[in-house]
Amino acid sequence: MQAQEQRYYSPEEYLSLEVASKDRHEYIDGKIRQMAGGTPNHNQIALNLSGSLNFALRRKPYRVFVTDQRLWIPQKQVHTYPDVMVTVGALEFATGRQDTITNPLMIAEVLSKSTRSYDLDEKFAAYRSISSFQEYVLIDQYKIHVEQYFKTEDKKWIFCEYEDENSLLSLASVQFQISLLDIYDKVDFRPLE
Repeated sequence: MQAQEQRYYSPEEYLSLEVASKDRHEYIDGKIRQMAGGTPNHNQIALNLSGSLNFALRRKPYRVFVTDQRLWIPQKQVHTYPDVMVTVGALEFATGRQDTITNPLMIAEVLSKSTRSYDLDEKFAAYRSISSFQEYVLIDQYKIHVEQYFKTEDKKWIFCEYEDENSLLSLASVQFQISLLDIYDKVDFRPLE
């Protein structure tokens, strides 16, 4: 599927193209953008966090999704694929869909050099428009560094930063803790040659 710079796509056109595509694309207010492929570090971090979350939240009313679950943000007209997403209670779907959810509680993104600004600014602003959304975690894949934002009340968020490998990340939206050593298990920070 080739995205054209100036063409506006409706959400329905995007979904029709996306379902038939072998690659993943984001939809941002009428524009389609191909998502970059993941690195081994990116995939390892997403797997480490999602696997730990899934195990810790088993038999509780939470669902954990990783990388391929599409999210619809109607107020911002965005379809995207968060790296890790947690929902609580029954899944809520985009109108007429069974493959696109709308009610994340927590989202984590593994940062790359090309998406860091977008993930922190525009994407976070879009996520904040979702009423169920309570927590955002950004994980650097090039060094030990995690940023956490959690909602305390409407329009108020607390920011925490972690850089010590012995630190514990404690989520505010679900009862869950993980050490940075576990998040970064098997991650290789050596630069590629």
